[in-house]
Amino acid sequence: MIIQYVVAVALVAVALPARSVANNTMTKNLKVLVSSNDFPASGLRVLEEHFTVVQTKYLNFGEEGRTLAKDDLLKLIPGCSALVWSSNLPITKELLDKAGPQLKLVATVSAGYNHCNLDELRARGIKLSNTPNVLAPAVAEIAVGLILGAARRFTENLDQVRRGEWEIGFDKVLGQDVRGSTVGIIGLGGIGQAVVKRLAGFEVEKFVYSGHREKPEAKALGAEFVTQDQLLAQSDFIVLAVPLTNETKHMINKDTLGKMKSNAIVVNVGRGDLIDQEALYDALKNKQIYAAGLDVTTPEPLPKDHKLFTLPNLFVLPHIGSATVRTRSDMGVLAANNVVNALTGKPLITPVKL
Repeated sequence: MIIQYVVAVALVAVALPARSVANNTMTKNLKVLVSSNDFPASGLRVLEEHFTVVQTKYLNFGEEGRTLAKDDLLKLIPGCSALVWSSNLPITKELLDKAGPQLKLVATVSAGYNHCNLDELRARGIKLSNTPNVLAPAVAEIAVGLILGAARRFTENLDQVRRGEWEIGFDKVLGQDVRGSTVGIIGLGGIGQAVVKRLAGFEVEKFVYSGHREKPEAKALGAEFVTQDQLLAQSDFIVLAVPLTNETKHMINKDTLGKMKSNAIVVNVGRGDLIDQEALYDALKNKQIYAAGLDVTTPEPLPKDHKLFTLPNLFVLPHIGSATVRTRSDMGVLAANNVVNALTGKPLITPVKL
């Protein structure tokens, strides 16, 4: 009996690695397409451990993404089970058609997913994941930077430095304080909460927020739930931290700008189309509001001769919210782990509801 037991245990011990190898071989038969040549190496390692990875040799951003990368992706995607989308360019019906019926997941390496053609994904039964939360700290830091840049008139002051003509005087190019202000957050999700935490040390007088419902985390942050109209009327700084949807598109427009205080500063770290830029231009030019700070615009990049750049009370950054080494690596790994889960029968870590 003892000998039989020992033999049985030994056979199980030998069989377990074999099963693991078999499973690994099964997933290696699955092909995953990475859409850009700059996807983080940390994310690639996760994917390559499990799957056969194909990656375009082109950058999937800007003109290269619209031409060379697009053509290459159309050649590479047939037969792929997952698509890792590292780009702000739209996922087209043409690309999904080329993929074939075995495509199970689109993993976008971003918090926003307005470029992901939700209707098509839903109709085809393809799942979608994104990378929220891991980028919240970095984006919140940029939001704080935009607040300071717009409030302290960085655009005008940097222009002085570049021209070598400093305006000397006790009352020259004075800005606004964050201290004692009311800060309104439209969208108290992960990014909005991270903004409040970082601004707490600036002696802000009051935090208010608006959204579909009250957030349980708000109490610990000292943030008060108000209607959007109340937020617009009360706030010295208004931070947009919501995704772009049909509901939120142009939520900042002629009407909502008209409800703001004359010293209000609008900061956008969401998506460019949250703001009607024509209405913003008029409000800034006519000094209806004090200033704006944008990390996102429509289009991107904003043409260098765009009329918004003629305004001294606008501070613009080139969509760098998540642009830190650590954050981009974390985003890549999260996207890769979503692919692993999707293709091995486990729940997505960060699913997008379609």
